[in-house]
Amino acid sequence: MILATATSKNNVVIRLTIERWYHITTSHKEIDQTDFSRIISTVESPEVILKGDTGELLAVRKEPRKKFWIVVAYKEVDSNDGFILTTYITTDSGWLFQKEVIWSK
Repeated sequence: MILATATSKNNVVIRLTIERWYHITTSHKEIDQTDFSRIISTVESPEVILKGDTGELLAVRKEPRKKFWIVVAYKEVDSNDGFILTTYITTDSGWLFQKEVIWSK
């Protein structure tokens, strides 16, 4: 079941399913219910999109006045459909920005 959708920079509708939301909130303890809108807005308005290791895209945004980055991993299946894989928070920008930049503000 679809919980929410966001539109990526490629104008692809990206789905967040209940199953993925459960995975995110139980597997990544740094993410909780209050981060829901932050996840959607990161897909829609990232600072940068990076190439993931297995074909996924990483929408990345630094939190204002914070020392961490929110990363939303998602796949674009085709030009009309995609889905969020997972979300996490990192303070390791060195590791993160070694990845290939696909799009930047």
